[in-house]
Amino acid sequence: MEPADLLAIILVLAVLIGCINHLWIRLPPAIGMLVGSLVLSLLIVSSDRLLHLHVMSWFRQTLESADLPHIFLDVALALLLFAGSLNVDVMELTTRRWMILLLATASVILSMLFFGAGMRVMFGLAGIVVPSAWCFVLGAILAPTDAVVVETLLRQVGLPPSLNADIIGESLFNDGAGVVLFLLALGVTQGEPVLIGHGQVLAALAREIAGGAVLGFAAGWLSAQLIQRVNDEGLQLTISLALVMGCYRLANLSHLSGPIAVVTAGLCIGSPSPKFAFGPRNRSALIGFWSLLGQLLNTMLFLLIGVHVLGLTIQPIELLPVLFAIPLAVASRLMSVAVPSLLSRDSLHDKARRVAVLTWAGLRGGISIALALTLPASPWRADLLVVTYAVVVFTIVVQGLTMPGFLRTMYGAT
Repeated sequence: MEPADLLAIILVLAVLIGCINHLWIRLPPAIGMLVGSLVLSLLIVSSDRLLHLHVMSWFRQTLESADLPHIFLDVALALLLFAGSLNVDVMELTTRRWMILLLATASVILSMLFFGAGMRVMFGLAGIVVPSAWCFVLGAILAPTDAVVVETLLRQVGLPPSLNADIIGESLFNDGAGVVLFLLALGVTQGEPVLIGHGQVLAALAREIAGGAVLGFAAGWLSAQLIQRVNDEGLQLTISLALVMGCYRLANLSHLSGPIAVVTAGLCIGSPSPKFAFGPRNRSALIGFWSLLGQLLNTMLFLLIGVHVLGLTIQPIELLPVLFAIPLAVASRLMSVAVPSLLSRDSLHDKARRVAVLTWAGLRGGISIALALTLPASPWRADLLVVTYAVVVFTIVVQGLTMPGFLRTMYGAT
């Protein structure tokens, strides 16, 4: 089957599920797409077993041949992060820059270490021997949060601006740290030495994040100057597309953080500063285009996640670690955001509320799935995939659906 055929099938399924959800079920779009694709996958699996149609195996083989994980990491992630960064309140983000930096770096490291160590114990209790290095790879996979889903859900409630900036800023910037930690941990499993005690991890994070930010700022400033001087909307959109793809690829080739680069570039383009700002008509067209593109990519991504989940061949014993992984993921998130929050000057009550909200808003999503699917073949790959899918589905469906009500309870938001 040609790639165009696969794209057509995915779009048709996305329209079908999206319309059913919009007209009758009315879940948040990303969550509705994920739930709908899970139901669709369940129907396909059931029909395969009853009628021996082998549709799911055909679907899995087609998706694997398309190399979708690398397409997501190399293309879709850059587009999604740029689209999400255009609507961020840059001034509030700047005010909270140090807390966001801690949440996007220190919290990611703490989450990886806590979850990885916990899963090493949990796998052992389940009778599954998984080396410690692979457990920390799993921790790195599930450390970053999903920027797109979190931003969509936060629009439904009114949180204090500082907390809103912390959540959105962290979810935009922690993808870069998550990818760096994943590659470092994966390198350890391949025999590459990583001297944690000598600051090698922190040095790699600092180099890639700072370098990516500088590159993104420079590219964003240059693109903003071009957009200000061009009156053709089509050319302006082309400039923004070239900015995203060129900046992301240049960062990766320079061993810098591509996600950090495109987020910084997006903040420059969306900034109200006179050095970057351009006319309201141009801004409206640009944001409208990227909102549509982001929604389309997000829809297709969560459809593919749902199909992949039930497409796995899972042994009963592999489900045992899942029972521990979900509460452990919540606990690791709680611990990782509590430590930086202790540095704030808020009262103990406000710190507790902030930590609770940051914990429950820690949804995992597309980047975790993409990282997991890029894992090389190993005896433990299936175990890591099962845990990743379980945590992602739980956080998006359970935490995502309850998050608006949880936020209203904590802050009386409307």
